[in-house]
Amino acid sequence: AHDLTMDMLARGQGTPLQWAWCNETVHDPVELAGLRFPNRVGLAAGLDKNARCIDALGAMGFGFVEVGTVTPKGQPGNPKPRMFRLPEARALINRLGFNNDGLDAFVHNVQQAKFRTKQ
Repeated sequence: AHDLTMDMLARGQGTPLQWAWCNETVHDPVELAGLRFPNRVGLAAGLDKNARCIDALGAMGFGFVEVGTVTPKGQPGNPKPRMFRLPEARALINRLGFNNDGLDAFVHNVQQAKFRTKQ
């Protein structure tokens, strides 16, 4: 489901299809550590490990979008299965192993992104 969602977002960003999930950013500015964000709600790293969907995720109205985790060289991560559900504890164990395409691909994708938060 994760890969399917990321593929759909990557293919749809920058096209008229993007309007299907586009939201106006709520402007409730906040400043933290000298950085100004248009609102307090951001997307944490982990969803878009390779920075493929920055524009699509940015169109959803987040105050910031954090991408990654990235390693110097691409790596497949740990063998599957690598996510384990513990129903009795209402918990998940994550042993993904930082699967990503590597720093060069990541930097290229970030440089191609047009999304910038409006101050």
